[in-house]
Amino acid sequence: MDDQLPSRKAPSFCSLRYGLCLLLHFCNVVMMSQRMCLSLTVVAMVNSTEPHGWPNTSTKDLLDNIKNPRYNWSPEIRGVILSSILYGMLIVKIPVGYLSGIYSIRKMVSCALILSSLSSLLIPLAADAGEMPLIACRVVQGLGQGTVSIAQHMVWVKWAPPLERGRLTSLSVSGLMLGPFIALLATGFICQALGWPFVFYIFGACGCALGLFWFILFYDDPKDHPCISVDEKELITSSLMAQVTSSGQSLPIKAMLKSLPLWAISLGCFAFSWTNHVMFLYSPTFISSRLHVNVTENGLLSALPYLFSWVLGILVGQVADLFLSRNMFCVTTIRKLFTTLGLLLPSLFGICLCHLSSGFHSTIIFLILASATSVFCIVGILINPLDIAPRYYGFLKGVTVLIGMTGGLTSSTLAGIILNRDPESSWSKIFFLMAAINIISLTFYLIFAKAEIQDWAKEKQHTRL
Repeated sequence: MDDQLPSRKAPSFCSLRYGLCLLLHFCNVVMMSQRMCLSLTVVAMVNSTEPHGWPNTSTKDLLDNIKNPRYNWSPEIRGVILSSILYGMLIVKIPVGYLSGIYSIRKMVSCALILSSLSSLLIPLAADAGEMPLIACRVVQGLGQGTVSIAQHMVWVKWAPPLERGRLTSLSVSGLMLGPFIALLATGFICQALGWPFVFYIFGACGCALGLFWFILFYDDPKDHPCISVDEKELITSSLMAQVTSSGQSLPIKAMLKSLPLWAISLGCFAFSWTNHVMFLYSPTFISSRLHVNVTENGLLSALPYLFSWVLGILVGQVADLFLSRNMFCVTTIRKLFTTLGLLLPSLFGICLCHLSSGFHSTIIFLILASATSVFCIVGILINPLDIAPRYYGFLKGVTVLIGMTGGLTSSTLAGIILNRDPESSWSKIFFLMAAINIISLTFYLIFAKAEIQDWAKEKQHTRL
């Protein structure tokens, strides 16, 4: 049975912890905008018809080329440039997960967000210098974003009462869904009005400002914050009295490797990332092949799943914490319920997308549902490591996200191979494979998942005679 400490009522949405949650939400919005905007600006950056340098161009074309510099990048080079940010993110996942349990989250998130933002500001200059400087800039940006994406989860170890973990996590993480939506909508207009370099300048400047705000407004421990009310401080500290966190002690690696609940979470993250990469990376390709729309319409339609994911991501946290606060379900049941919805519904709607979507509207509806419903996992597998090992949450988050990214990279590669070899029945194969991965992972999770603190994650009591 899951034990929850009783939590006294305190101001919620007007409280400091929700203000910090909203700030973290906007940090995630800007971070994802920085990550996604290059996938659209690269269209304006590449000159596919003429060599660099325009000997016979009109004055209008020359002015446009000054505003929007173009480069002769092959499709292979473009692919490396776009994916290079992932290599930086992969490198830091586990180290940051471990270090986030030791060092200041305030400094880690602030410095990493500013590093990502400075890299964004330097991208136009790096692109002008050549492909390698640009790739290096994107790798550095990945280091910063990978640090923020892992370290931010440690915020709620000390700031979130147990009955509010779902809503605080979902509200902050939902910024990762709103960011791509804003990037997909705003980037085209900025490129047209000001030129593609200003996309990176605007998102970079916003990120630097938010990084500074985070350093000024956030404190690692609620007890140290000068602006927190007495009631809110007492609410948070009293609800977390029985919880301990890592402070530099050695990791119980052997016990972690033998932990079936941890393997269940890892396998679930693998499936979640597999689904996300298929749905979001290949949605524009699917829309183009099925609906035959132009690029502008494709961009707008591809942005819709992100918008619905953002809205649903906020709502699921509220619902999960409502179940907890009213004692409708125990924590383990809630984690399993929302993980089931987050892995099963995308599989179902993905198959419907292939076989039941005959017209424009049905295709878009099933595409949105297949993409957006995966966010149920936010209050399922994605927060589950905090339940089983709060003292090692940062490290476990790094490990599970790294395993998840492996699933995402594998799915995107396999989908590309399938599309290249068998264009006719490729989408059916891709979605059935996604459904199989999700069902296998979900079955393992339902059998072995737990939400109680594991023995290897408890503080050892030493008695002196």
